[in-house]
Amino acid sequence: MSEQQQEQQPVFSIEKIYTKDLSLEIPNAPQIFLEREAPAVDVQLHNESRQVDEGIFETVITVTVTAKLQDKTMFLVEAAQAGIFIIRNVPQEHLGPVLGITCPNIIFPYAREVISDVVSRAGFPPVMLSPVNFEVLYAQQEQAAGQQPQ
Repeated sequence: MSEQQQEQQPVFSIEKIYTKDLSLEIPNAPQIFLEREAPAVDVQLHNESRQVDEGIFETVITVTVTAKLQDKTMFLVEAAQAGIFIIRNVPQEHLGPVLGITCPNIIFPYAREVISDVVSRAGFPPVMLSPVNFEVLYAQQEQAAGQQPQ
C-alpha cells in the first residue's frame, strides 16, 4: 500500500473518556430516607457532538435521572459523560452516524456506571439504566431535523 493510500485510510480512535459534569440533589433529605415506597424514576437522555479541532471531535451524553415519590423528589442526578475521538478520512455522509451512534455507544456504559455509583453513594438503591439503541435515536433525530423548516 502506498503512503498516499495509507493517508486516505479512515481513522477512528478514542482519545479520552471523561465525566464532564456531574450533579446530585436530594432536596428532601433526611426525611426522604424514612420512606419505604419505591419511587417513580424518570430518565432523560441527550447526546451531542462537536468538532474540537481538525479530525478531533467531542461527543457528550447527558443523562438526567429523577426519582419521585408522589410529588416529592427523592433525588435528581445528572451526568454528562464525554469522549474525545479522532476521526479522519471518513466521508461526510458517514460522519453523522459515527458521531451519533458509534461514539455514544462507546460512552454510554461509562455514563451508566457513573449514575449507578452516584445514586448508591447518595444512600439509595443503585439505578441500572437500560441499554439504549442509539441507532434508533439517531434515526429519530434525523427525521425530526428533516421536518424542521429550513
